[in-house]
Amino acid sequence: MSHQSRVLDRIAFVAAATPEARQACRRLAARYGNVEPSSADVIVALGGDGLMLQSLHKFMNSGKPIYGMHRGTVGFLMNEYSEEGLRERLEAAHDTVIHPLTMRARDETGRVHERRAINEVSLFRQSAQAAHLRILIDGKERLAELVADGLLVATPAGSTAYNLSVQGPIIPINAPLLALTPISPFRPRRWRGALLPDKAGVTVEVLDAEKRPVAAVADHDEVRSVRSVDITMDHAISLHMLFDPGHNLDERILREQFGV
Repeated sequence: MSHQSRVLDRIAFVAAATPEARQACRRLAARYGNVEPSSADVIVALGGDGLMLQSLHKFMNSGKPIYGMHRGTVGFLMNEYSEEGLRERLEAAHDTVIHPLTMRARDETGRVHERRAINEVSLFRQSAQAAHLRILIDGKERLAELVADGLLVATPAGSTAYNLSVQGPIIPINAPLLALTPISPFRPRRWRGALLPDKAGVTVEVLDAEKRPVAAVADHDEVRSVRSVDITMDHAISLHMLFDPGHNLDERILREQFGV
């Protein structure tokens, strides 16, 4: 979907802490102006994927589109950096809409922690002992016991991140799917995970939690010693990422599957 119907005059620049990102921010602000994010039509994020994720979290409820330019280490979610013709690029950019995950993690005291994730929600063993996890989908038990280092639920946007590193499937950005992927599974030996509809509710219960403690992480936000975790996609929140034509996330995800 194109973004041409939107007027994107007022730009807010946000930059990573690196010298090259800060310098780019100063030069672009001098050339195009720089308003507060609250009054901007569009947010331009200068850095790598870490900054893009941070910006998506920070402006999650603002409805403002975010256009990333690569001034960092990993730039899968970023456009190429150039100081030329930024307004024209913004006008021509295509809009990719993604939805975050909501994690509700209940800890050993019974307290519930609610967090959001754009890439993935992960559960990890907290000690040398493997985690023992029970998996329910929409309240129905699907796996009585997974013995593994952990487990993650990834969105399409997150499917090429940590999920890919643990041999999870790559999901096209507009596919209504979630990846449920084990991390170093020991039993069942051949279980490689599952693709789920993005309307599904995933519940993970921690078995033998005293002896085998588990932490839950929504992107970078950790809750330790959890007893159970509920994960759903929040379709009420839409995040708008802008990409140059021919460089959108669909194209990148396709390229990634062919190893180019």
